[in-house]
Amino acid sequence: QFQLVESGGGLVQPGGSLRLSCTASGFSLDYYALGWFRQAPGKEREGVSCISSTGESTNYVDSVKGRFTISRDNAKNTVYLQMSSLKPDDTAVYYCATDLGAVCTSSGSLYPSQVLDYWGQGTQVTVSS
Repeated sequence: QFQLVESGGGLVQPGGSLRLSCTASGFSLDYYALGWFRQAPGKEREGVSCISSTGESTNYVDSVKGRFTISRDNAKNTVYLQMSSLKPDDTAVYYCATDLGAVCTSSGSLYPSQVLDYWGQGTQVTVSS
């Protein structure tokens, strides 16, 4: 069974850091680009960051550039999102997603995001003092 599992969310003060992990089971991520998405209450889901299958290409939405870093360890079948200088506006449920043939776009979103087959269950990130 193909599965993605996120971890690492939590409550952090503004300016703090968190590292999210997305681990795949039942399949190898080696040939998959992967994206991180988030959805805040009352807002649409947005692509935050994505990474190509080789890790050579990474992209970010403008609001997180310089603060978030995406990386992958194919040996561990895991993709990470290091989040620093967190702001209250970063509060959301964060999801990882992938699909064979998906493309990491310059906007930081995995395309086509509306029809990706594999999604994790989400991890809550709350930035608050």
